[in-house]
Amino acid sequence: MFKVRRITILLFILIIVATVTWSTKYRALKWTRTLDLVVYPINADQSEKTRAYMANLKPETFEPIATMMRDEVIRYGVASNQPVKGWLAPALDGMMPPPPSLDSGNVLLTMWRRLKQRYWAFRHDHFELTRPNIRLFALHHDPALTRVLAHSLGFEKGMLGVANVFASHRQTGSNNVVLAHEMLHTLGATDKYDLQTSLPIFPDGLAEPTKNPLYPQLFAELTGGRIPLTATTADIPDDLSFVRIGAAAARELKWLK
Repeated sequence: MFKVRRITILLFILIIVATVTWSTKYRALKWTRTLDLVVYPINADQSEKTRAYMANLKPETFEPIATMMRDEVIRYGVASNQPVKGWLAPALDGMMPPPPSLDSGNVLLTMWRRLKQRYWAFRHDHFELTRPNIRLFALHHDPALTRVLAHSLGFEKGMLGVANVFASHRQTGSNNVVLAHEMLHTLGATDKYDLQTSLPIFPDGLAEPTKNPLYPQLFAELTGGRIPLTATTADIPDDLSFVRIGAAAARELKWLK
C-alpha cells in the first residue's frame, strides 16, 4: 500500500512538473525574447587550484556562448537580436545528487534522481539578478587530479544542465563548448554522435555535410561534439569559434521547419 501511495504521489508531481516544463519550453522556443542562461560554478574536487580558478571567473568568461548563439540565429534568419544572455552566479557549496544513469533500466529510479536534482537546484538557486530560463551547473575539476571527465548531461525537463569541466585557463574555450552543448540539450536538441566512438554521425553531426571533399571538416557541429578530420578521427574544438549548429539541430530548436 505504501509503495502504491508513493508511486501515485510521484506521478502527480511529475504531471505538474511536465505541464510547467512544456509551457516554459514552448515560450522559450518562440525566440521572441532573450533567454537568461545562468552558470553556477561548483568546486567538484574541493582542491585549492580549482577554488583559485573559479575565483577568477567573470561573466565575460561565458560571453562566447551568447555570441555563438547570436551568430547562428543570424545565419538561419531567425528574428532574435539576442537569443541568449549569459550570467555568472556565485560559486555553490556542496555537490548535486548523482545524475540518473544513462543506461539505467529502472524508470522510477531515473525519475526520482531527476526530481532530486531539480529540487537541489531549486534550493541552491539564490541568484538574484535575474530569473534564469536555463541553469547550467558547472562542476570544475583540477586536471592534475582528474584527467578524464565524467559525461555531462542536459535535461529538457527543467531546462537544467550538469557540465563537467576543467579548472584550467587553457581549457576555458573547450569548457564553453561543453556548456553550450548541454545548453542545447535543455532546449530539446539531441546528440548527433556515436555514443560508443564519440564520432559525429553523418550527416546530422557534421557542420558541413555537403562539403567536397567531405574531410577534413573545418568546424564541429555543436550537437556532434567534434571536428571530423577523417571518417574515423575527430578533434575536440578549442573554442566556440570552431563550432556551428547544423540543420538538424536548428530544426529541433525551431529555427527551421
